[in-house]
Amino acid sequence: MAGTAPEPPQPRKRQGAARRKLLDAAARRFYADGVSATGVDTITAEAGVAKMSLYNNFSSKADLVLAYLDARHEEWMDLYRHRMEGAQDGRDGVLAVFDAYADHARFAYERGFRGCGLLNAAAELPAGDEGRAAVRRHKEQVETLLAEHVGQLMSGRPEEVHPLAEHLAFLLEGAMARAGLEGTADRVEHARAMAADLLERR
Repeated sequence: MAGTAPEPPQPRKRQGAARRKLLDAAARRFYADGVSATGVDTITAEAGVAKMSLYNNFSSKADLVLAYLDARHEEWMDLYRHRMEGAQDGRDGVLAVFDAYADHARFAYERGFRGCGLLNAAAELPAGDEGRAAVRRHKEQVETLLAEHVGQLMSGRPEEVHPLAEHLAFLLEGAMARAGLEGTADRVEHARAMAADLLERR
């Protein structure tokens, strides 16, 4: 039929499938075992692909780590967007951020929930590493989202928006740290209730 895009060549389909398998395997192993402890042989074996497939898709293990961090960020953004579908105001928006993190904590992880996968990875990377910068961008984007939602609630008090957004971001990060130690979403849910109470008193 006219206007229909041709099917991509089969080798590209295989390469795309291999990339997805490698990213999925990296996500499981990096989260469960850590970035430093996970070698490329472990990842290719779990992905069920040849070692050359890894280097056909990623220039190095560091490149794979960056792709993993980007995928974690997008995974969280999808959770946040889903939660925002029912949001009606700034308060709902703030709570959607907390809910997205709680959803993340409820995933069925191989060895249980161990906290924020982005921060776990960043803790293993050296200062100045590009991966740490990627994690920082994610956290800054989360705080920016909180500030946008708080701004909707406090349009007449712009000077209070950033301090409150920062307060909420610290509350969320502290809750995630404790949740990771305890292996459940309970602390994030408690932090959500605290955030709701804080917004009610503003």
